[in-house]
Amino acid sequence: MNKIRVNFSIKDLENLSGIKAHTIRIWEKRYNLLAPNRTDTNIRTYNTASLQKLLNITYLNNNGFKISKIADLSENEIPQKVKEIISKKNKDSFAINAFKMAMINFDQNLFDRTYKDLLEEKSFSEVFYSVFLPLLSEIGLLWQTNTITPVHEHFISVLIKQKLLLSIEKLGDLQDSNDSRTFVLFLPDNEIHDIGLLFINYLLKSKGYHTIFLGPSVPTANLYELYEFFDNITFISYFTIFPEDDQIETYIKDFNELLLIDNKSYLYLLGNKTINLKPSLLPEKVKVFESIENLVKEM
Repeated sequence: MNKIRVNFSIKDLENLSGIKAHTIRIWEKRYNLLAPNRTDTNIRTYNTASLQKLLNITYLNNNGFKISKIADLSENEIPQKVKEIISKKNKDSFAINAFKMAMINFDQNLFDRTYKDLLEEKSFSEVFYSVFLPLLSEIGLLWQTNTITPVHEHFISVLIKQKLLLSIEKLGDLQDSNDSRTFVLFLPDNEIHDIGLLFINYLLKSKGYHTIFLGPSVPTANLYELYEFFDNITFISYFTIFPEDDQIETYIKDFNELLLIDNKSYLYLLGNKTINLKPSLLPEKVKVFESIENLVKEM
């Protein structure tokens, strides 16, 4: 039988649910909502059922249920109330919790069922904006706090990437735009986080634009070869981990001098590493976007 994670600390529950450890302890003591096990040194540990219950309690609480009322519900009534709310309201927060459980337990079936349910009410773009993007943001924080390991992050990222690639493939050939630009999507050396870039590729292709997706870790000098085929290029890149903070300005300067001067090309940038860049100090043909939505509006 496959081994899954079965024990969590109270800090893990805090990170996964968004409920402070102090509040969780109060809910335990005052309302008997959770019953942790204790180690030999009297440290709380929680099982998967406790995590799932806390996520359901959090969902009910966020949807107007007082903790005292939730405490009056039986073990079976809590998930039933969650289902009732889901049938009437937006599924997003419940789906995010389901995806987190799928990640923790490496449960692809749960991921696929949750994704299928979302597609019954939303387009792929809506699922990505309202569920996948917030999920990926939470996963980044969970990884930083050691609640999950890189293996968990890779598992869920690959599944999301698979859905992206399938959605791009379903678009087929929609290149009917009169726009003469070619959009070249790439990541700089050592950068491998390409989900955001893949989604931008999906959005551009869905609007009929001509795109070339080059993916992770592309040396700047290699991009020059594209000018043998195209002369009106808009480069798009996502800086998540690289370049290093003290190398970003140099990277942009070198990119501008090699690829943007004396032609009709531009460089569009997104990602955490670009947050502190000042637009007024950037080369004329380099533009930073705060979000994918803002970039798409520019098209």
